[in-house]
Amino acid sequence: MKMGTALIYDEEMTKYKLLWVDPVCKIEVPERLIVSYEALVKSGLADRCVSIPVREATDAEILLAHSEEYLEAVKKTPYMHLEELMTFTQKYGDVYFHPNIYHCAKLAVGATLQLVDNVMTGKVRNGMALVRPPGHHSQSSAANGFCVFNNVAIAAQYAKKHHKAKRVLIVDWDVHHGQGVQYCFEDDPSVLYFSWHRYEHQSFWPNLKESDFDSVGSGKGAGFNVNVPWNKVGMGNSDYLAVFFHVLLPVAYEFSPDLVFICAGFDSAIGDPEGHMSATPDIFAHLTHLLMNLADGKVCAVLEGGYNLTSLAQSVCQTVQTLLGDPAPRPAQLGGASAPFPEEPSSKNRRPAQQGGSQGPEGDAGGDAQREEEKVEEKEEEEIVWPEPLRRVAPSLRSALLLPDAVECPDGCARFSPAHGPGLRCACSPLIATVLLRSPSPPQGCGDTAGVMQAVLGLLLPLGYQYEPGLVLLARWPGCQVEGGLWQQLTCLLQGLALGHTLVLLQVIGITASCLLGNAALSLGPLVAPGPEDVGSFERLRLRLQTDWPLLQTTGTFRDWK
Repeated sequence: MKMGTALIYDEEMTKYKLLWVDPVCKIEVPERLIVSYEALVKSGLADRCVSIPVREATDAEILLAHSEEYLEAVKKTPYMHLEELMTFTQKYGDVYFHPNIYHCAKLAVGATLQLVDNVMTGKVRNGMALVRPPGHHSQSSAANGFCVFNNVAIAAQYAKKHHKAKRVLIVDWDVHHGQGVQYCFEDDPSVLYFSWHRYEHQSFWPNLKESDFDSVGSGKGAGFNVNVPWNKVGMGNSDYLAVFFHVLLPVAYEFSPDLVFICAGFDSAIGDPEGHMSATPDIFAHLTHLLMNLADGKVCAVLEGGYNLTSLAQSVCQTVQTLLGDPAPRPAQLGGASAPFPEEPSSKNRRPAQQGGSQGPEGDAGGDAQREEEKVEEKEEEEIVWPEPLRRVAPSLRSALLLPDAVECPDGCARFSPAHGPGLRCACSPLIATVLLRSPSPPQGCGDTAGVMQAVLGLLLPLGYQYEPGLVLLARWPGCQVEGGLWQQLTCLLQGLALGHTLVLLQVIGITASCLLGNAALSLGPLVAPGPEDVGSFERLRLRLQTDWPLLQTTGTFRDWK
């Protein structure tokens, strides 16, 4: 893989904490950043990344997404005494201030901008910024939800202004709705914002009507805001993949971004006291992989939430290792997707709308019943266990080619021949031992790029993930009508299966070698909608198969939406 993966971290961002008792804010602790970075160091991943220094953001950069009045107010916090900080905090919801938080917030924004600069100038291919405080709840004139400045919103504006990015995709997989990002871009067609989040019919924080599925943007930005509200807890790996296959990826490929941001909140992972979801850390490897073939591989992951220190650290490692280009693990616990909009919301771990400071549930502000419920929830959370992700090892040999002697081997690949000894044969044997999945021909009617991508995202990938093959076999014969960029996308996307074990049969190597070496596929450009014949063929086949392959299911009953 050319270039590298940036890792941006500074211990200075751990140097603020809650200075008073607040049952809501107590989970936002410096250890969130510490354990994430230590896990990367212990696993050897940090050494494989390109370390980028952190800088403070300037006032002009912060003002890209915030009002001058708000910035000037936050500037005063380093000089406030404890009582003044507590009073200042009461203006906002579910957040706290500390004398050092303004400095840390400027570092968090600056770290994110450093990542953008290095990705957009080609110094690195992608990267992750471990930052604190998080940002996606912060609004133009308000701190909110542990967030002071909106790191990703500022960075998206910065990328458009300084790097001429025409289309920016923001994928927010935090368990809370990033309403601050949505507000910033709701009328902007150059930014596509996607968020899934606990909603529970508006009973879960931030308790906003605009977090629902029918908030799609306004004015010229109508259609460029995509919300997937979860109306129950316990969503798992299959649910996350199903939303990617059937909602996010089709829209993202049609949008064709120049840059991808991930609001990487890992409170959507198992064990988190906020999320109460069932998705295991390894699923974030696959979600990351599925985004890495957009925008020519320009992906910037920026830490948001995550409050179970174990699942947080594991999920960060899974994300970074995938950005480095290592094969994704076998996804665990795949079945059919859950009904995403159940008839009754869960009452567990709800937080009501906040006015000013924190408070308990309606009718019981911090009373004995609330404290007893918290004790029960803490006991339940202590009992949640999940398998530790299996160790992922980067292969010593990424790609080997069996070529006629007269054909030159592409740079970065090894020439495979039985005459070259058992060592190379052993390295390649997992790729050629058994064929468990064949890439089917596109359904009749899927004759153009948009139609083929519809079939790949909505049929082939769900089938492949649920089938869990040991090897992916791709064959491209002479006269194949699949153009180069589309062939690259197919090759790259399917490498998320079978631990990356892929066998490709073709007569002309061409651009395929680049994909097998881990480089991003060529952008397809903005896609037009598939033709009616494509849509009809696709839907008939999906309906025929969905009973046996639940990851193909896309609909529920009307009552599920009530």
